[in-house]
Amino acid sequence: MDKTKIATCTAPVNIAVIKYWGKRDEELILPINSSLSVTLHQDQLKTTTTVATSRSFQEDRIWLNGKEEDITHPRLQSCLREIRRLARKRRNDSDPSLDLSHKVHICSVNNFPTAAGLASSAAGFACLVYTLARVFGVEGELSGIARQGSGSACRSMYGGFVQWIMGQKDDGKDSIAQQVEPETHWPELRILVLVASAERKPVGSTSGMQTSVQTSCLLKHRAECVVPGRMVEMIEAVRRRDFAAFAELTMKDSNQFHATCLDTYPPIFYLNSVSQQVINLVHRYNRHYGETRVTYTFDAGPNAVIFILQQHVPEFVRVVQHFFPPETNGGQFIKGLPVKSASLSGELKQAIGLEPMPKGISYIISTKAGPGPRVVVDPAQHLLGSDGLPKETV
Repeated sequence: MDKTKIATCTAPVNIAVIKYWGKRDEELILPINSSLSVTLHQDQLKTTTTVATSRSFQEDRIWLNGKEEDITHPRLQSCLREIRRLARKRRNDSDPSLDLSHKVHICSVNNFPTAAGLASSAAGFACLVYTLARVFGVEGELSGIARQGSGSACRSMYGGFVQWIMGQKDDGKDSIAQQVEPETHWPELRILVLVASAERKPVGSTSGMQTSVQTSCLLKHRAECVVPGRMVEMIEAVRRRDFAAFAELTMKDSNQFHATCLDTYPPIFYLNSVSQQVINLVHRYNRHYGETRVTYTFDAGPNAVIFILQQHVPEFVRVVQHFFPPETNGGQFIKGLPVKSASLSGELKQAIGLEPMPKGISYIISTKAGPGPRVVVDPAQHLLGSDGLPKETV
């Protein structure tokens, strides 16, 4: 019986606070501007991937969330090809037992809704590349390979605060991710994902971006004149743990990204009425306190991601519950890190003064910044059985 080589890893979701939108090269996935993100904790949001390779496998195969998918997808092929190429380069001096002609089986699951604006492709491709690298004995800079699966996946290769440097070269070798600060850098920072909808987004990011690059003059102005300065300011704000500066830049950049979507022709609408109400709520909450306590950012979908310091979480969650009354009073409205209960003053309710939107928000995921990809050591956690097929539980 030939030996199956197998590895399982997990990788995180990241949320951009300086947005990536638009490619200068579709094939290599090279962006028109740099971006910066916060890696979310894998205890709440993660992709788990198992990769196995064996002489007995007839062909490369992949299963995502329990369903077999098309392995010939060009972006999957890019990642497989790059990892195999690097493995071939290293093989002479490292692991002669690894036969590169062997086929791979890949099985991947997310513990959160796919394609609902929760950056599932970022976690997915980061996890795929990290796990393939383990199986094929490839080390070193992997973010450039993850980038060829999904642009934002390069940022999920690191924990904490991460920048994706756009790079200048035509071959994309300098378009890589770099950690700005580790996840331990700002322990008081908390993140709340307000899930407005777990539906699929109407316009996928890939096609949305292409249309924006072709039709939006605002996007060109943003990439050339706005983002370079914002990157510098954002890195400074993070390093200083300056919440007010971080928060203002985050909101402005989210708003400008959605303005470029509106400036696209025909326009793209990712925000819905719930999203707009969250935006109003945050500004009125901050105005009431005369300081920026809460900030929002939205990706290509209606879910709000809120950054807030730990001491303000209980009250703000209470505010969200009041203005978006959930269906049930059960504890399932808040998932993830526990949130203490708090009361609201009549004064605060009045200052916000919005009409409640029942069931506008399905649930809240309470989390914080977290580490980059991890190897899962326990073999019982492999998603593929000894026959190389997904285990029943997947």
